[in-house]
Amino acid sequence: MDAPTAIDLTYNGRTYRRLPVKTHLLSAADDPAAVLLKYAKPHCQDGDIVFLAETGVAIMQGRARDYRQIKVGWLAKQLAPLVTKSPYGVGLRSPYAMQYAIELCGAHRIIAGCVAHVFGRLLKKKRWFYDVAGIQARMMDAEHTMSIPEFYDCVVPGPADPAGTCRRLKEATGLEIAIVDVNDIFPPWCIATTVDPDRRRLLENTLTDNPLGQGDEQTPLGIWRELT
Repeated sequence: MDAPTAIDLTYNGRTYRRLPVKTHLLSAADDPAAVLLKYAKPHCQDGDIVFLAETGVAIMQGRARDYRQIKVGWLAKQLAPLVTKSPYGVGLRSPYAMQYAIELCGAHRIIAGCVAHVFGRLLKKKRWFYDVAGIQARMMDAEHTMSIPEFYDCVVPGPADPAGTCRRLKEATGLEIAIVDVNDIFPPWCIATTVDPDRRRLLENTLTDNPLGQGDEQTPLGIWRELT
């Protein structure tokens, strides 16, 4: 197995190494712990953090759904067109993504999020919808937005139980774990992790260049290391 190629970044006078780890095409047939033991652990050192893209974790959990298998209900049909158009992606403007969010979050939370959004706009506050509806609504990726052809027709939410998933992966592998949402548009977000809050913030601040990539690199996880 070839060693990952290091990508170094200097932040606040210190250097951090990020090692994007290439894997096979992940699917619901894969066990996340086994993937980490095979691809990441052989390259890890003491003090490293293994960070996983939230989409890859969700796919391994079997949460990616072909949009043609999602039956869109009345509520999703009414709400999806009301979602603000964004140059960054479709998101919940897709009726299929909205329907999946309703199923995961509950219709009551989605409706409450819509009410919160209205009040938020009146007060010139942003993201109140997601604060109320929950992180599954926030992390939902609509169909035809994935760069990997095998999942192009899929709606992909965030992973189930991110905190518990991190904890179980640490127990199974002995590695410090973080599940992250990193892209070329928004600031990095560490959804859940086994490290303390200070290292969590440091991890976020040193992933701003999206070292895992945004295309079909097939590097759904990486190793984070503090050098100096």
